[in-house]
Amino acid sequence: MIRGLMHHLIGTISVIFYFLNTVLWATPIIILSFFKLIPLAPWRRFISYILDACATAWITINNLNQRVSSRTKWDVTGLDQLTRNDWYLVIANHQSWVDILVLQRVFNRKIPFLKFFLKKELIYVPILGLTWWALDFPFMRRYSKSFLAKHPHLKGKDMETTRKACEKFQTKPVSIMNFVEGTRFTQEKHDRQNSPFSHLLKPKAGGVAFVLSAMGSQLHKLIDVTIDYPSGVPSFWDFVSGKVRDIRVSIKVTPITDITENGYFNDNYFDDPQVRSQFQRWLNSRWQDKNDQLESINATQKPL
Repeated sequence: MIRGLMHHLIGTISVIFYFLNTVLWATPIIILSFFKLIPLAPWRRFISYILDACATAWITINNLNQRVSSRTKWDVTGLDQLTRNDWYLVIANHQSWVDILVLQRVFNRKIPFLKFFLKKELIYVPILGLTWWALDFPFMRRYSKSFLAKHPHLKGKDMETTRKACEKFQTKPVSIMNFVEGTRFTQEKHDRQNSPFSHLLKPKAGGVAFVLSAMGSQLHKLIDVTIDYPSGVPSFWDFVSGKVRDIRVSIKVTPITDITENGYFNDNYFDDPQVRSQFQRWLNSRWQDKNDQLESINATQKPL
């Protein structure tokens, strides 16, 4: 009982610090973002570096909060291959909202600040929506096949909009994050999909293809991350209250040219079924390797 009360107290204090830290750094980030409205490319680039420095400090203090509030043992491999001067596409398996905090902790100050492709509607999230916009998180709008059938003149508009949003990354290194499964793992989702991977949902190639098509030769390397929670998949509360005992993170780095120049992907992805099928097979093989790795270290998907 005493241990439970301690976890509750630690979690409450930790969440308060997360909130205060977010407000602390979101405020200057949002204020500085208005200076980016001045239409001078060198000036905007300069402000972007300051904004990313603020975001990095935000994550650094969050990480300090984690170290103080928990005794989690971290086992991370593959960091030695990374630099802050490359353009990365980052993919990972997805089990919990904690995955985002894990990725931010592992990659903070190791690669350019992680940015996610976000749905356009998320810009309206209080505080965070404006912060994401200020930090150049690309907001995208994907049209369904049924919508395009009724509005054929909009075909390719989503890609055009995204490419334009990514133009700002041409002169400044960036790390674009994508959860390939599209949603968090649960046994129910796994069974509903009839996934062939015991520890993973089926990977969706469309999101990765969207990033590759939008950013093209700007990207240098693919970072493939495998996250494992040996004691069970934690909730956000489990993590902030210090209940998570162990976290394993494996990082594999591949040149983007291994994907594009070996014929796994090209710009005809969205128009050519054969290219889509070929790229999906390549991604499935990566997911099989990831599943084998999780199997070999006795990974579990049971909740705490």
